[in-house]
Amino acid sequence: MRGLLDKIKSYVVYDADKEFYAKVFPDSVSRIDLLRMRTMTHADLPSVLAIETQNYEFPWGEDIFIDCFRADYECHVCEELDKVLGYCILSFGPGEAHVLNISVDPNAQKQGIGRKMLEFLIELARDRAETIFLEVRPSNTIALGLYKKIGFNEIGIRKGYYPAAEGREDALMLAMELF
Repeated sequence: MRGLLDKIKSYVVYDADKEFYAKVFPDSVSRIDLLRMRTMTHADLPSVLAIETQNYEFPWGEDIFIDCFRADYECHVCEELDKVLGYCILSFGPGEAHVLNISVDPNAQKQGIGRKMLEFLIELARDRAETIFLEVRPSNTIALGLYKKIGFNEIGIRKGYYPAAEGREDALMLAMELF
């Protein structure tokens, strides 16, 4: 029975008390607190791909997301009232975690959703990794600012890592110790 309960909890991370307090005391709970983080499913792919396509000039295709499922990566969506507002993907290696993708619907950006997902991934990684890594385009100043504010530090550059309209763009490599 315990295994089944753990499986259910890994699918949906949700605190019913927050919803109750939001109804009874509307000013006591923020919108961000009410957003649900849950495991991404194949049924989420149309929403995820729509966000991916809107945000990136060179988006991941459905096949890459399916490969992430097959590799048993931590694939999650952030939703509000059953609408996917963003998604995030985390992989693990010995002693480390790697944020592979994190993206927010353009209509919901700059509202704390990216932060919520990143903090969620960091908490997932704490039990299984000593360090969490990610890459970011230097031109993505909003994401870069968030990562640094949360505690990531620049550790290097991957030359020509990202495809760009005119050639390739470098990636800044960032890391955060989790202990």
